[in-house]
Amino acid sequence: MTFSGFYKKTREERITILKEAGLLSQESASSLINKELLNVDIAGQMVENHLSLFALPYSILPQIMVNNKTYSVPMVTEEPSVVAAASNASKIVMQSGGFTSQILKREMIGQVALYDVEDMELATKSIDLKKDYLLQVANAAHPSILKRGGGAREISWEIKSESGLDFLVVYLSVDVQEAMGANILNNMLEALKAILEELTSATALMAILSNHATNSLVRASCKIEVGTLDTDLEQARKIARKIEVASIFAKADIYRAATHNKGIFNGIDAILIASGNDWRAIEAAGHSYAAKDGKYKGLSTWIYDKENDILHGELTLPMPVASVGGSIGLNPSVKICHEILGKPKAKELAAIITSLGLAQNLAALKALVSKGIQAGHMKLQAKSLALLAGAKTDQVEEVADKLRQAKHMNLETAQKILIEV
Repeated sequence: MTFSGFYKKTREERITILKEAGLLSQESASSLINKELLNVDIAGQMVENHLSLFALPYSILPQIMVNNKTYSVPMVTEEPSVVAAASNASKIVMQSGGFTSQILKREMIGQVALYDVEDMELATKSIDLKKDYLLQVANAAHPSILKRGGGAREISWEIKSESGLDFLVVYLSVDVQEAMGANILNNMLEALKAILEELTSATALMAILSNHATNSLVRASCKIEVGTLDTDLEQARKIARKIEVASIFAKADIYRAATHNKGIFNGIDAILIASGNDWRAIEAAGHSYAAKDGKYKGLSTWIYDKENDILHGELTLPMPVASVGGSIGLNPSVKICHEILGKPKAKELAAIITSLGLAQNLAALKALVSKGIQAGHMKLQAKSLALLAGAKTDQVEEVADKLRQAKHMNLETAQKILIEV
């Protein structure tokens, strides 16, 4: 099945292509055609003070290759150029064999914070002596995860001091299998809290999952033949070198690092939302990981191998996503996302998402160091301005085309063009 000219197709034609490719059932295709959303009554049970539903564009990245398998990836975002940029970058990487992704580890960490510890040395020795017992207590608090092959794996501790207070922090690492793991961790930690208080002669401050998910790391990488970056080889080499330098700059300057990483999450957040995952947790994990060395840095690394004309890209991120739980089983749009992806398990989904983040980063850097980021972004922004000016569906393209040719692309210009149209 070819996705050539996919962006030129109508919405209905795109859905038909996905169905014919075997990525959508007839029922799911009809659901998309008819714009079926989350049931309003179910939505009212999911959150407090419910009023209605809130819609965002639901799009598709036609093809991205990860570990020699090609995926079509649903993306939910309102920002122009994100989907187009990810698509273009994925095509470039696919020409050189696609992305490679590794799951470095998949465990979630929680912590019990203790203070007013009577004897710190005795308390830590007591924890060390009772590690096996503490793991048994944790597993007994959530036995269903053991049946699925997961469970508590490790107990450790650290002493932290701040503002004259000494904290004894006990960390629990758990294999949460297909779940994101918040409820699993919190159940286990609550079960440990009273026991740890007694064991250490201390007061427990809190027991809670941590979103600094350093035991749930995923690495995505790619090797790009430099000639695929531009039809002019010398220009392509300049772009590759500038992408490498831009990567270094994002590690040197926090102002650039924040925007560099935001660009990565343009793609990651879009699939997280589409797949019903907690994008806030992944954002927190990613940004805290960016500061793991005591300085906030760009998350990706690009290296230009001049001898072989290869641009190497790599992105390592905490990616504790789920294939079950939360809204995944409740929201029909989320179910369709998993169907299009081929119903991947959590590790496979994490590999796809991290690879998409690297693709998004490549697209942003390539634009920044060559033609500039605004050219492509504003080209697509023209449609949004046309709509804001009041253009009807059949007027949008004409207004947008004239707006792109105008000296100033803004709402006032769009309104003047619409009057003329």
